[in-house]
Amino acid sequence: MMRSWMRGGRIGLLTGLLLLGAGLPARAAPDPTPAAGAAPLTKDAINAATFREPEEPARDGKARKPERAGKPGKEAKRPDPLLIKVQVLLDRARFSPGAIDGRDGENLRGALRAYAAAQGLPAEGKLTRALFDKLQGTSRDPVVTDYAITEADVKGPFVETMPAKMEEQADVGPMRYTNTREMLAERFHMQRDLLSALNPDVPLDKAGGSLIVAALPPTGDGKVEGAPLAPKVARIEVDKQTKRVRAFAEDGRLTADYPASIGSSEKPAPDGTAKVNSVTFDPWYTYNPKYRFKGVKTRKKFSIHPGPNNPVGLVWIDLSIESYGIHGTPEPEKIGKTESHGCIRLTNWDARDLASHTVKGAKVEFLEK
Repeated sequence: MMRSWMRGGRIGLLTGLLLLGAGLPARAAPDPTPAAGAAPLTKDAINAATFREPEEPARDGKARKPERAGKPGKEAKRPDPLLIKVQVLLDRARFSPGAIDGRDGENLRGALRAYAAAQGLPAEGKLTRALFDKLQGTSRDPVVTDYAITEADVKGPFVETMPAKMEEQADVGPMRYTNTREMLAERFHMQRDLLSALNPDVPLDKAGGSLIVAALPPTGDGKVEGAPLAPKVARIEVDKQTKRVRAFAEDGRLTADYPASIGSSEKPAPDGTAKVNSVTFDPWYTYNPKYRFKGVKTRKKFSIHPGPNNPVGLVWIDLSIESYGIHGTPEPEKIGKTESHGCIRLTNWDARDLASHTVKGAKVEFLEK
């Protein structure tokens, strides 16, 4: 295992942390033209999206398959307005679907199962009328809204070229976003392709343009003032089977549920219980050559600056098990879909949410089944 150090506090990171890149290059926007019978990807269509049972006719009078999550098989290629709405509502309720993409997938199904169980409904991992009604009842506010691109959004500064090798990242300086697209997608908890699909004709290199974004509290940076915030988290469950992390208040009430990448078969996450030693926002990361990560050739220590593309993202929650922690990631779209090689990785916004509520000494339980 590896011990890493951070200015102002200790960071431990276990052996084999994925040598993550720092952000993908901007890609062309997906074709926004809806297929025959598909709802358009507009703000009004998303905000007005509603669940329909199989026997319910569409507004145009034509028969249409029900819009629901959890259908087995290949994931849909095109974002669905209803699933965008459901994912935003789940995020608001703190049952995170990970990066909002408007598609069916394991992170969405996991969030639906968790939310359904919390509401006393069948945890089937799919959208039902009862579950949709519960979700919609949590918030009547629009789920997507307009956002005006600012001069600061365009100017950055950004890391124009992010090295893939960790030892080269040490020379980058602050591990900022690589471009406006990456920054705005993460700010509003969205997948980058979804941001592009919703805004195919809006240039991101000019201020003043209006974007459709998820209507969620923007991902912040720096220390959260007043943390730990209410409801304070006194116990955390790391569920290896469901790939979810659950947070519980001092009275035992479930307060949040997040998708996670948790260890691997080669380098599994720990067993048993631990405690939270400390919480650090915007941590430094220091590589210890003692652990000889695959792909890292140097035998000297090096440090990587804080920032969203830091190997441990925007947060480090240090655990009492040496070199283990719960932390963010530079690649939020891979959470729950790739292995972590030991530690527990969340999206940066989920890691900040958990960290802002967690008390020192909180119990952390690793569940096998």
